[in-house]
Amino acid sequence: MTDLTINPAVARKILTGWIRAEINRAGMQRAVVGLSGGLDSAMSCFLAAEALGPQNVLAVRMPYRTSSQDSLDDAQRVIDATGVQSATIEITPMAEPLLERFPDMTSLRRGNIMARMRMIVLYDQSAAFGGLVVGTGNKTEILLGYTTLYGDSACGLNPLGDLYKAQVRQLAAAMGVPESVRVKPPTADLWAGQTDEGELGFTYAEVDQLLYMLVDERATPEECVQAGYDEGFVRKVVDRIRRNHFKRVMPPIAKLSNRTVGYDFLYLRDWGT
Repeated sequence: MTDLTINPAVARKILTGWIRAEINRAGMQRAVVGLSGGLDSAMSCFLAAEALGPQNVLAVRMPYRTSSQDSLDDAQRVIDATGVQSATIEITPMAEPLLERFPDMTSLRRGNIMARMRMIVLYDQSAAFGGLVVGTGNKTEILLGYTTLYGDSACGLNPLGDLYKAQVRQLAAAMGVPESVRVKPPTADLWAGQTDEGELGFTYAEVDQLLYMLVDERATPEECVQAGYDEGFVRKVVDRIRRNHFKRVMPPIAKLSNRTVGYDFLYLRDWGT
């Protein structure tokens, strides 16, 4: 079994320093985090508060009418533990007109609408607060494409994107994230009873190990099967990685000139600042 153990103290130092540097590089000193009550958003909130000071972080709860009260309570526990500023903005009045127009829409479409509605709220609050939106997606979700494009994946920077879910758990325990947040089943809270692992069809514990072998160790699918992984499971995960790659890159631009944005016209993010 692959050892996904990290040194939480080192990761904490690197990530808080990185958040501070990236936000300063953008000409800002503040951050906004969408707080769902789940582990990943709690972790981003803890890191941002430590990096910038709690007075410079705004945590935004954005419940829908079917949102779990437990999730709202856990989000409040994170706010209380970190001392950050907070706001609660109900998205039901914004989302309902569109949802009611298409009563037969799938749960996937409904979930994507709510995720994108929350993105709209977050970016509006970032403009009002004068802070950069801090992302909450972990490496497992990013690789599997378990995210809504221009929804929960939208952010100005993401401190968790190189940590597998198992590693986020380790860091959360070391930083004192409330236990109720750390032990609850992962959920995007997009509809009543929804869980990440129920949607994916496998557990994070199972897939983290395989992803590490495929991505970090650069093993082939055949080598993973030889190592003992079920062939169907490997195929399913590899298919998800490939099929969702478009979510990890900028949209392609048709090349007509010698200097095409994203191809030849390439500069570091802080160019000109």
